Amino acid sequence: MDNTKYFVVTKKAVPEVLLKVVEAKQLLAANRGMTIQEAAQKTGISRSSFYKYKDDIFPFHENEKGQTVTLVIQLDDTPGAMAELLGKVAKYQANILTIHQSIPINKVATITLSVEVLAGTGNLSDMVEEMEQNTGVHYLKIVGRE
Repeated sequence: MDNTKYFVVTKKAVPEVLLKVVEAKQLLAANRGMTIQEAAQKTGISRSSFYKYKDDIFPFHENEKGQTVTLVIQLDDTPGAMAELLGKVAKYQANILTIHQSIPINKVATITLSVEVLAGTGNLSDMVEEMEQNTGVHYLKIVGRE
């Protein structure tokens, strides 16, 4: 039996009602005097939908401070490719906890990278997106978050 409690999915896989709940939460945070009813109406959802999902959905960047995030990356085995990838981690000021690289097969290495997200770390979603765009990256997935 799979006891998985959390999943990381891309925005396009999230139902519209959940995205609207996030939008309503952002409105409430930005407008302290706004009621839940007003935020729900403004985003086009019912108040009951807001209450049903409010504790189950949040932007990835919102709650990761102090967390460990583990990524699996398939990367071309070329000089400097790993350094370029780790440069993105440094740019966003995340703390590298572990790096494990497999022996390259067909000139592609699989890397498991665990980073600690600190108070000064930039937006993790942006960091991951920049890493995905690196030359030589074939695959990048967030596989864990603690």
